[in-house]
Amino acid sequence: MNISVLDRFLKYVSVGSQSDADSATVPSTPGQTELARLLAGELKDMGAQAELDDDSGIVYASIPSNVEGNVPVIGWVAHVDTAPGVSGSGVKPRIVRSYDGGDILLNPEQGMVLSPAVFPELTDYLGQDLVVTDGTTLLGADDKAGVAEIMDMAASFLLNPERPHGEIRIAFTPDEEIGRGTDAFDVARFGADFAYTVDGGALGEIEYENFNAASAVVTVQGSSIHPGSAKGRMLNACLVLMEFQGMLPAFQNPAFTEGYEGFYHLDSLRGDVERAAAEYLIRDHDREAFERKKEFMQECAALLNRKYGEGTVKAEITDSYYNMKEKILPHMHLVEHARRAMEAVGVRPEIVPVRGGTDGAHLSFMGLPCPNLCAGGHNFHGKYEYVPVRSLEKISAILQEIVSGYARYGLEPPPRE
Repeated sequence: MNISVLDRFLKYVSVGSQSDADSATVPSTPGQTELARLLAGELKDMGAQAELDDDSGIVYASIPSNVEGNVPVIGWVAHVDTAPGVSGSGVKPRIVRSYDGGDILLNPEQGMVLSPAVFPELTDYLGQDLVVTDGTTLLGADDKAGVAEIMDMAASFLLNPERPHGEIRIAFTPDEEIGRGTDAFDVARFGADFAYTVDGGALGEIEYENFNAASAVVTVQGSSIHPGSAKGRMLNACLVLMEFQGMLPAFQNPAFTEGYEGFYHLDSLRGDVERAAAEYLIRDHDREAFERKKEFMQECAALLNRKYGEGTVKAEITDSYYNMKEKILPHMHLVEHARRAMEAVGVRPEIVPVRGGTDGAHLSFMGLPCPNLCAGGHNFHGKYEYVPVRSLEKISAILQEIVSGYARYGLEPPPRE
């Protein structure tokens, strides 16, 4: 007997699976293994071939094709962990029935209110049921909404074997929120020709462009002299670091950018007179602009070294990931099938750039073209997180329609009218 996608979601958020960047284990927390085992067991009970890989913490599953002909193998990927910044343990979701457009009181003791005055997109869901938090934890829609939607899609085909579909592959990964989601992903074992991550935001989003990303650590070596006799001899590392920051374009930071605009993000700084250090994130959708940003940071360091002495400032820059667009463009059928599927179930598709990265970007550069689809939630990573029930249901229907579309049309669907 099948259960609803909402019931699946509520079940999965009850398992605390917050990841931990300071942990050396794989997965980084035992709750992720608990949820992964639960999912592998449910898939087996439905009739899928499923296995939890103990070394990587990844669940790999497959559903055999029931159609003849050369139908591509389509994969689906979501992550089981929740963000480490806000507690994901003891989640107590609440369903707000037929949302009336007003404030939603999350936690009376703390006076926490989910308000359209702060989150105006709430008014898009008038009359709909919303799943919200109790104001003490995050909800976990990132990415347990995606997990529930994939599981609901799998159940729809396994419990209705008369529905035609090609071979389906499923993977649930750990530790995406701390940047380790695909570290041990075995593309060959997964065995899909193409895949989608289901890890985006609002209903209707299709994402096949993301930032090119790098991290930078800028260190300054100063010279500490007693301030009473410092003239001509002290070099204050904190002031030099502030000078470095002042050389970066003031409006190229996250608070002033949107869409395709890139930025330098000062993520942390610490120091004293003798030594100071800052950590930066460098982001841009355009690869050439991304490379120029990195070069500019090195030029700033070089200028300060000419001013204060060689070795005063060091900028160490490490690339993190790249824009998956270059890997998706030869396979735009993935985007077209997603567009058609959304329209078929009454959802308006919207192609948006990811102002961040996805596991899909890493997988695309590992040889598995993998755009990202909406999971349906809002305000991820915080206590104001919520997800409309209708979005859960519609996204499950979209995934099913994508699978059916590949069974009907193969790689190239007919032109849209």
